[in-house]
Amino acid sequence: MYALVDCNNFFVSCERAFQPGLEGRPVVVLSNNDGCVVARSNESKALGVPMGTPYFKVKHLVDKGKLVVRSSNYTLYGDLSARVMSLVAEVAPKLEVYSIDEAYMDGIRKEDLPGICRDLVKKIRRWTGIPVSIGIADTKTLGKVANHFAKRYKGYKGVCMIDTEEKMRKALALTPIGDVWGIGWRGAPKLEAEGVRNALDFIGRPSEWVRERMGITGVRTWSELQGIRMVEDEKEEKRKSICTSRSFADMISDLDELTQRVSDFAGKCAEKLRRDGTAAGTVGVFIHTNRFREDLDQYYPNASIRLDVPANSTPEIVGAALKALKMVYRPGFEYKRAGVVVVDIVDADSIQQTLFDFDSGARERDDRISRVMDIINTSGRNVLRLATQRGGHYADGIRREFCSGLYTTSWDELITVR
Repeated sequence: MYALVDCNNFFVSCERAFQPGLEGRPVVVLSNNDGCVVARSNESKALGVPMGTPYFKVKHLVDKGKLVVRSSNYTLYGDLSARVMSLVAEVAPKLEVYSIDEAYMDGIRKEDLPGICRDLVKKIRRWTGIPVSIGIADTKTLGKVANHFAKRYKGYKGVCMIDTEEKMRKALALTPIGDVWGIGWRGAPKLEAEGVRNALDFIGRPSEWVRERMGITGVRTWSELQGIRMVEDEKEEKRKSICTSRSFADMISDLDELTQRVSDFAGKCAEKLRRDGTAAGTVGVFIHTNRFREDLDQYYPNASIRLDVPANSTPEIVGAALKALKMVYRPGFEYKRAGVVVVDIVDADSIQQTLFDFDSGARERDDRISRVMDIINTSGRNVLRLATQRGGHYADGIRREFCSGLYTTSWDELITVR
């Protein structure tokens, strides 16, 4: 059976782990540039704050002390996610990390699952401060259903197991069709219009009826809800492209300032390539003006540089990105967004030097520099960087007015106990 481990209100829980004064209070986490709500505590949901709400629409609640906001702190969230997943990996013979806050365990004997999962819920909470819920079932889709109940009802104490026909039918009857993984709010209206209100109604329809309206994807969901495995484990595939981009808090017109931003973005792409064990053959750059400012001239250029040999070293990727930037930069424009995209990605081990590659010595040197940078930058803070990245971390320039500290990755921001 599958066991779906899901962190409860993950971003909010990460904030609460080091700020216990936020427990029991309505809390939301905002997107980049403090734009809109991307995570909510149960208390903020009860307050009626919808997901995706722009910050300015809830600012009055913040000003009145009725709502707490935090800027996204992905360094903190990523580190706590790694800690949670490491604990899950200790008990799971087979683990599929599905997202930053979800993972499927497989390969554990059915009779052992309830006890192992109950212990795991307690251990993760005690060791990381993150509350998790676990849904156990024969398929991934049913595991999602079970997880909803584990999360919603305290009586389950964080673990719900659907292991009989009776439990399955009862759970499906209580699951609105819009809450089914693979259907969601987009697919629900069409099914509701034909009388399908919950998951039990859905599996009660013939497979031909489902295929006619939802295709093979709908049939897979229909089968999964009946305990038939149709969703295979995701195979780890190499990315075909990598993009790092940001909108700036304030518009930028200065080339030196854009050079710093683009250098940081390119450096981040290079890190991701090395982490994946891949290299890129082409490096592209785009810079955009603010399309919402109709009173300003608009300009949306992009350019790319083809590398002689695919590379993943920071000096090479940054160098190519800056060449592309110089090709498209025009003075007199106010730029609001920029980004670097690397494509034509291949396995790093498969790279063959060309006959006329006269820079192989310099390339080996750049590779050694990049490896040293990776070792020193394990904290995620870009301690070591190129001169063109002089501003520091690639996120500089993003509005993060309500950001919490890097409690687990920065010596300077460790919690002080008085």
